[in-house]
Amino acid sequence: MYWWVADADREAKRGPGSLYDEFSRAAGPDRNEAIRIQAPPSPAAILPSARRRPKVPATAETKTLSDAPADPHPPTGEPELRRTIGLAQMVFYASGSMLGAGIYGLVGKAAGELGSAVWLGFLVAAVAALLTGLSYAALGSRYPRAAGAAFITHRAFDNGLLTHVLGLAVACSGLGSIAAGSWVIGANLQRVPFLSGVPVTVLTLAYLVLMAGIVYRGIRESMWANVACSIVEAGGLALIIIVGAKFWGSADLFQTPANPVGGGLLAVPPLLLVQGAVLTFFSFAGFEDTLNVGEEVKNPRRTLPLGLVIGMLLACVLYVGVAITAVSVIPWQYLAEASAPLAEVMAKAAPWFPGWAFVVITVVAVANSALINYVTASRLLYGMARDGRLPSRLARVHADRRTPHIAIALILVVLMALT
Repeated sequence: MYWWVADADREAKRGPGSLYDEFSRAAGPDRNEAIRIQAPPSPAAILPSARRRPKVPATAETKTLSDAPADPHPPTGEPELRRTIGLAQMVFYASGSMLGAGIYGLVGKAAGELGSAVWLGFLVAAVAALLTGLSYAALGSRYPRAAGAAFITHRAFDNGLLTHVLGLAVACSGLGSIAAGSWVIGANLQRVPFLSGVPVTVLTLAYLVLMAGIVYRGIRESMWANVACSIVEAGGLALIIIVGAKFWGSADLFQTPANPVGGGLLAVPPLLLVQGAVLTFFSFAGFEDTLNVGEEVKNPRRTLPLGLVIGMLLACVLYVGVAITAVSVIPWQYLAEASAPLAEVMAKAAPWFPGWAFVVITVVAVANSALINYVTASRLLYGMARDGRLPSRLARVHADRRTPHIAIALILVVLMALT
């Protein structure tokens, strides 16, 4: 950049004998260039702190959880897991993980807290669960990996200890649920006439081996088994709503232990509603399992969030409908004291329905929860091993079945020990 001396024009106007005239004769033909004076350097050229810093490409250290794309998993030389989970299977996987045996006993306990307004507790809990589920949907679609919970924890906090603790805690929680559910299934199988002489431990171990075989066989087979069980679960809850719909309108749906006369939504104490929602929120637990199978989902950026949200909405509709039906068929005071509240509802609303069929539905619900937890735990161990956080042998993938067979076998051994 150049600038002209401000006084040059004024001197030129003075004519011969002026300072400009004398300078022009001395400078010769290059006088125009001579009177150009270079401008002083800018502050940015003098002060290093004022210089514009060059753009530095983002690295693993500068990326944040929101702007970093999903990192490819470390190469291990093993076959990849097979992507076979479609939208329908993801919906049933999400809903089946929530429609467990908890709802069958939880309705009575929640009625003791909220009275006939128990359905409001399920509705508030559904809103809270859906907000959490949307976060899982966003993260799962962005990072569709096995052991997604551990991977996202590492991306967010970059803390190896925290990643290990959280990943193993989720896996151990699933193993405990599987062990407890398997024992319930073994005890119920012993009630079958031709199995009454078989010890419960043997029946439980046989069920564990069968479940491990399904998970080892492939994710497609595991998903179809989950779909079948989820249909039975949802069908059982839908049947309760259908046979009890004729009782709707027979009870004030806003009665609470604190306000037995009812009086509308405003008559429900907010604190009581929150307490009931905390209890009923347990019935929505399980949707977080979808985060750990993202690597086996087809088109995960669309399928995973859509399937998760639809599954949660389906569970919400069934839970609210069952809650309204239950307090309409049986007064909430008796419902709160019942050991098997929904069985009592079915006995009154549909006395023709066989009691053993309701037991079968409950057993199927427990079996489905155990199956989903088995799939989740095996993918957690596999994903953490592939990322170098567990022994590498757990990251082995069967060449034909495309399942983490070493992790599946280890889980079976642990479950047998727990049994």
